[in-house]
Amino acid sequence: MIKFKNVNKIYKIDKEVVFQALKNINFEIKKGEFVSIIGPSGSGKSTLMHLIGLLDTPTKGEILIEGKNIKNLNDNELSSLRNEFVGFVFQQFNLIAKLTVLENILLPTIYSRKKLDFDPRKKALELIKKFGLSGKENSYPNKISGGQQQRVAIMRALIMQPKLILADEPTGNLDSKTGIEIMNLLKKLNKEEKITIIVVTHEADIASYGKRLIKIKDGEIVDN
Repeated sequence: MIKFKNVNKIYKIDKEVVFQALKNINFEIKKGEFVSIIGPSGSGKSTLMHLIGLLDTPTKGEILIEGKNIKNLNDNELSSLRNEFVGFVFQQFNLIAKLTVLENILLPTIYSRKKLDFDPRKKALELIKKFGLSGKENSYPNKISGGQQQRVAIMRALIMQPKLILADEPTGNLDSKTGIEIMNLLKKLNKEEKITIIVVTHEADIASYGKRLIKIKDGEIVDN
């Protein structure tokens, strides 16, 4: 599903190397896996997440998504693949304050470049019911709890029916009890709906939810 082959990420200023964030990264993630990527601050895990999520491209090496080498894709093709392949869940929730719960969930469908084969509103309402937020459709983010905001963020990530959910420190802004609820929700999505889950974290207890652990330190994978 996802394959990294000798991937390097180097940041330069005026052609001079300033920092090498990733060094010869090799790994493969198969469809339906729940993988945790763990590392301390500055280890390169955020850079790795950006590459997995197609938000950036490697300096050297190859990234294959379902057999497609991303370096062969133009900007439009890359954008379309990102929109359809991956759903993002962030620590800060990244909800739009001026949009309602329903409108936030529907946001990815508005930017879709393809004709959708489902009714976005109907799908969103089904997700809201499934995630226990019925009655909150017209509420704004500042009127619901942090845990509810993260549920909305997960629903937004799911609305395009992606094959991968990429979660960056998904419990970072939540209390421990709510964090456990969110991680169990991701675990349930992986088990019951076979959605591939990748969680990026620096917390060992959060990483333990993954069925496989990838440890990164100083830009290199030290355990896989």
